[in-house]
Amino acid sequence: MENNSLYGKCPYFTAQKVFSGKWSILIMYHLNYGALRYGKLQKRLDGITQSTLTKQLRTLEDFGLVSRYVYSEIPPKVEYSLTELGKAFNPVLEQFKVWGDKYIESLKNE
Repeated sequence: MENNSLYGKCPYFTAQKVFSGKWSILIMYHLNYGALRYGKLQKRLDGITQSTLTKQLRTLEDFGLVSRYVYSEIPPKVEYSLTELGKAFNPVLEQFKVWGDKYIESLKNE
C-alpha cells in the first residue's frame, strides 16, 4: 500500500503528515496565544530561516490550521493566526508539554 493512500484515512499518518515540519509544533504553540506578525514570529523561533518560516506557514495554511490576514496599508502588514481547526490542536499541545516535562525530568535522572 502506498503511503499517500493513508493520508485522510489513518489518523496517525494524517497527523504526522500535517505536522511533519521541524517547526510546525512551535509555530502552533506561539500562534496559540494570538495573532502574530511575521517578524515577531520569526524572532520567537530562534534559529529559523526566513524561507523555512515562510514554507512552514504556507504548509499550515494549506492544511487549514493557520490563516493569513493582509491589512490594506502601507507598508504592508500581515498577521498569522490559528483557525478554529488550528485552535482545536491546543489540547494536543498541552499534552506535548506534559510529556516533554516528564521526558526532561527523566534525562536529569540518568
